[in-house]
Order: sequence, then C-alpha cells, then structure tokens
Amino acid sequence: MAADYATLKAGGFMRQKQKDMFSMRLRVVGGTVTVQQLKAIAEAAEKFGHNYVHLTSRQGVEIPFIRLEEIDEVRDFLAASDVQPGVCGPRVRTVTACQGGRCCPSGCIDALEIAEELDRRYFGRQLPHKFKFGVTGCQNNCLKAEENDLGVKGGMVIDWKREECIFCGVCEKACRRSAIEITDGEIRLDPDKCNHCGRCVSACPTGAWKGSEGFLVSFGGTFGNDIQKGREILPIIRDRETLLRVADAAIDYFDENARPGERFAKTLQRLGWESFTEKVLAAYDNR
Repeated sequence: MAADYATLKAGGFMRQKQKDMFSMRLRVVGGTVTVQQLKAIAEAAEKFGHNYVHLTSRQGVEIPFIRLEEIDEVRDFLAASDVQPGVCGPRVRTVTACQGGRCCPSGCIDALEIAEELDRRYFGRQLPHKFKFGVTGCQNNCLKAEENDLGVKGGMVIDWKREECIFCGVCEKACRRSAIEITDGEIRLDPDKCNHCGRCVSACPTGAWKGSEGFLVSFGGTFGNDIQKGREILPIIRDRETLLRVADAAIDYFDENARPGERFAKTLQRLGWESFTEKVLAAYDNR
C-alpha cells in the first residue's frame, strides 16, 4: 500500500530527501520537556533514528531518519512516555514561550502557563495556512513575540500609591522610557511613553508602585520569504479571559477570511486592518 504522505505530514512526519525516511516532529510546549520524556526521546533516536535529535528554531524536537515501516512502532514507543507527535501543514503549530515570571526576575507573566493554555485550546486546529503563537514574559522579548501570527508579551498594569512613596527617585532612574518624572513633590507618569515593563514596580523600595499581570498582544507577524512585524492594536489586556477572547476572535477571523495557502499577515494586508481591528476590539470589550 502506498504511503499517505499528506496524513503523515499532518501527524508530524516530514519526508526527507532520502527514500522512505522521515523526520518525526514532536509536540513540545513552551520549550519544556520532562526528564522522563527526554530519556524516551533519546532512546527512540538511538533505536529508530541515527542517534541524534534536531532542536528546531521554534523550540521543537525532531528525530530524523525514521523509516517508513517503523513509523507506527516509534509512535507507540514514545506514547508510553507521554511524548506525542507534533503537526505540520495548515494548522496551529507548536506554541513557543520563555519561562517568564516562573523563573526569570524580569518576567511579568508565567509565559509557560499561558503557552500551555493556548496549546490546549488551539494546537492542531485546521486552518487555511499554518498559524503560530509565541509568548514572551516581558519587554526584553526573548521570544520575539512580533514574529508570530499572534504574539503575547507580558506587561504590568501599574498603579502608584502616594501615601507609600518617599519620593526617592529610584523609579524615575529605573524607567528606560523616561515615562516617570518627579517635579514639585509629585510623580507624573506619561501613559504614552510607558511600555508596561514593570521596572518601576521591581525597583521601588517601599512598594509605592503596584503591578498586576497584563498582556500586550501583536497580530500578523511572519518571518520567512516575506517578513512582517506583528502590530499591537489593542490596549494592554488585564485578564486571561479577555486574552483568550481576543485570541479566539483573531483565529476565527483568519479561518473565515483567509484564502487557502494564505498566511495571516497576507490576509490582513489584502482585506485591510479595519474590519479585523473592529472584531478584536469587540472581543476586548466583551461585546
């Protein structure tokens, strides 16, 4: 029986140039793999591949040189250690993430937790073309959120408590955007300059600056033959329910309006940003 290459590709097995050889893409969320999974992957690469794995640019793991006749066997072998195949083709791909506030002192959000939620909600969904999510914990932007079809960047919704402030000037010095100014015994925050990095919160010695997690979302990024930087068109999102509503609206818009084989950025260019902006604003406002 002839191999069904389209089905194999959809299930994470990519044809190599060598006859009847495949590179098996694994499902990895936010670049995180357990020790048990690592052991199984290493054993699979030794038993079924060429004794090595490839780490992709999107935090994925691939095992090259899987023989066509051994695909079912390697899939079952890895499943026993909770290692699942990834996906290829026109569907939602691996969600990338840094560690965010779980480990990083700069992190404003738990980027991995958000990535896991996005993965549960969207991974593998069939679409007109591939769709990529990326989550980064702060304005340092280690995961380059704007390269993704939908990028999430951690930020802080900040508030200043006058009664707890000693006007030491530390926040003014810590702000890299010159958004904070102390004049005449008052602190002024320029909202047009503030990028929600949260440095004022972490620098304040008295806790006068308070911060809660927020999400800065960009849309329409893509790298490859055509390079487009994703755009931020919404105010900072203050809660996870709103983030997911906005993500639903974006991916539904793409599903409903894109032509087959058309990336999200191209859809937005072709149709213009007005109707899309209206849709995600409605989701942002929950209306």
